[in-house]
Amino acid sequence: MLEINEIFGPTIQGEGKLVGNLSIFIRFGKCNFKCVGFNVFYETPSGKKKCACDSYYAVDMEFKDSWRSYENHLEIIHEVDKLLENYSYKNRVDIVITGGEPLLYWNNKEFQNLIKYYIEKNHKLTIETNASLNIDFKEEYQKNILFSMSVKLSNSLEPLKKRVNKTTLTKILENTKESYLKFVIGDDFLENAISEIEDILKDIPKSEVYLMPLGDSSKTIDTNSEKVVNLAIKHGFKYSDRLHIRIWNNKRGV
Repeated sequence: MLEINEIFGPTIQGEGKLVGNLSIFIRFGKCNFKCVGFNVFYETPSGKKKCACDSYYAVDMEFKDSWRSYENHLEIIHEVDKLLENYSYKNRVDIVITGGEPLLYWNNKEFQNLIKYYIEKNHKLTIETNASLNIDFKEEYQKNILFSMSVKLSNSLEPLKKRVNKTTLTKILENTKESYLKFVIGDDFLENAISEIEDILKDIPKSEVYLMPLGDSSKTIDTNSEKVVNLAIKHGFKYSDRLHIRIWNNKRGV
């Protein structure tokens, strides 16, 4: 069973290497992290007040009633096709599998069938992941996935042993050509972030690294962006803005 929080687009990719690309997002429900340190405050359907990351509605199981379960990958493809039926560029749109944490479904046959379908149709396929779970590459098509690995730092308040899996990072970087790392940083967590990032990088294959500003609104992105840009320049990393938040705040389905 594949639990999907939402399927939406066409829209643009808002962050990372493919920022600005026309994309369809398939957002899976469930995550192995809470990331309360990112301080996005929200209220659950039962009225509880909590804080987590900006995708809390795909993470917190209290929102599970709003998710949809799919038994077959063809049902998901049908939903995507409906979104694209009025667009002439349907064969050029990127497919972004996100969450939550989509690699919780890596060993699910229908999840793999979904990935294989879009790769064989020559779509660019991205999996946005925290890269903390153990996975194996058993099929050749899996090497065509672009893994956008948002590895969590200590500002997430997740424990180190849980959030950094150097074995998985190494497997992904060795088996794929375009995958990369990205790190979310606030203006109160700058030099500590660099120290943690360098500790990760010294034990894994060479990779592109993007620094991104923390925030779930255009105001907080504005607050953090300049210092994060300067940090990227100082240490030779790339900067990624978060255009979807800057344009739409944390509105869903755009």
